Parts: sequence; structure tokens; C-alpha cells
Amino acid sequence: MFKEILLPVDLQETKLSERAVACAKDLAQRYDSAITVLTVIPDFGLPLVASYFPESALRQAREDVTNELKKFVADRFGATPPVKSSVRQGSPHKAIVSYAEEHGIDLIIMPSRANDLSKKFLGSSSSHVVDRAECSVLVVRP
Repeated sequence: MFKEILLPVDLQETKLSERAVACAKDLAQRYDSAITVLTVIPDFGLPLVASYFPESALRQAREDVTNELKKFVADRFGATPPVKSSVRQGSPHKAIVSYAEEHGIDLIIMPSRANDLSKKFLGSSSSHVVDRAECSVLVVRP
């Protein structure tokens, strides 16, 4: 049923991801699915933002996030089955949806921050992904 599962995570809020990780592992085992864990870093490429950071700092930030994501994947998934990881830059919901479309993702499993009142008014990444993704989305509450 689901061959490609995408698990977006916020590396600064990893506790929110624990139930989503468990769901992804369970469904991947059940359907013999591949899992990709994705994290999104802010788009420092905007001229106003980029002017405050040297190019080397931006490269270093991406490298640090990539290493942190690999550690997150290794700690939660181990070596088998192989789990891919990817780092994107930009708006989280846009990066998640575009990755899903580009890679033929069947299911996005993502954690919710439903208890944060500010997100009720401004919208959250999970609600934007649900609205825009062409595939199924499972939003997991902590």
C-alpha cells in the first residue's frame, strides 16, 4: 500500500517526533516500505538574511544539520532497514510537499504541535502539508 514514506522532523523538537518515528517503523515493516527522514533548515539564501552570514557559515550550518540528522536516524532506526535522510532549505511545508512530489512519496508521517495556541491562528506546517500534499498525510499527536 505505501512504498515510500517521508518522515519530516524538526531537530530542535525531537521529542515531538518519537510517536511519528514509531508509526513510520511500524508501517514500513508492515508494507515493506522505504523511509526517508527529512529536515528543513531556514532559507539563508534570502538577500537580507544572507548578508549577515558569510558563505562558509552557511555551508557549515548545512553540514552540521546533515550530521545531526544522520545521528537522529542512526539512533532511532539503526542500520536495518536502511533509512535515507535528506536536508532541504526553505519554508518547511513547501520543502516537505516538493520533496514528496519529486520522490513519489506515498505517505507523509509527521508530528503535530496542536497544543501551541499561536499555531491555531497562523497555521502550522502539518496543516499546510495536509492541504497541499498530493499523497496521504498522517499527522501524529505527541
